[in-house]
Amino acid sequence: MSIYLVRHAKAGSRSEWSGDDQLRPLSKRGRRQADAIGHRLRKLGAGELIASPYVRCVQTLEPLAHRRGTVVNTDERLAENSGYDGALELLASVPDGSVLCSHGDVIPETMQALQRRGCQFTTVADWRKASVWVLERDGHGQITTAASWPPPED
Repeated sequence: MSIYLVRHAKAGSRSEWSGDDQLRPLSKRGRRQADAIGHRLRKLGAGELIASPYVRCVQTLEPLAHRRGTVVNTDERLAENSGYDGALELLASVPDGSVLCSHGDVIPETMQALQRRGCQFTTVADWRKASVWVLERDGHGQITTAASWPPPED
C-alpha cells in the first residue's frame, strides 16, 4: 500500500524568472526528469495524481498522467509555503498508488512530521529536485515506512 511524494523536477532559475513564480515552468532537464519519473511510476498504482498548483509541479506529473490516461489535479495544500498539515491530510486520505507533487520546503517538513509520528526512514533522506519518496501504509492508513529514490539520471 504505497503512495508517492515527488519533489518537482528542475525548473528554470528563480532569479532569472521575471513573471509570477507560480508560472515558472520546468527546464529542459526538468522535462527529461519528469518523463523519467512518469516512466518509473507508470505501473506502480492507479491512484490519484495531485500536484501543487504551481506550473512546475503540474508539469512534473503530466508525463505520468499521459501514460495513465488521466489528469493531474491540483491542491493548494501542496503549494509552496503551505506547511505540512495539509500535506499530511492529503497523505491520509488519498487512495493507494496516488502520486503527489510538491516543493522543497513542504516535503522535508512533511517527512520530518511523519518521522515524529513514528514513520521509519529506510534510506537516507534525499531532498533534491525530482526525488521521490515511497510511503508505505499499514492496514489502518498509518504511514509506517518511507524510502527516498534519488532523482533520475538524465
